[in-house]
Amino acid sequence: MTERGLEATLQELLFGEYLDVQPGNWLAWSGNGIYGRARYACGEHRGELKAELREAYGTLGWHPWAMGPHTPSYRRGRVAARQRLAPGWSSRWSPLA
Repeated sequence: MTERGLEATLQELLFGEYLDVQPGNWLAWSGNGIYGRARYACGEHRGELKAELREAYGTLGWHPWAMGPHTPSYRRGRVAARQRLAPGWSSRWSPLA
């Protein structure tokens, strides 16, 4: 189940956001853009991942400094994003996306 949760985070359309992936207490960093690539850490190494991200990207914006609890990965996703879109809007141009 943890593997499926981590795989689901690869499909997220996020920018610099932490996601909690359960079970296993994993932390996923969406990265993208100026915040580098997606990164992952098991429950034991969550603090180390946050420290690395804050050191590398902390001066670029508030995203690496976000405090927990973080969004559970099951509460985000393309399906939810597409359901928010008004009829006639594409996901690229939506004011809600």
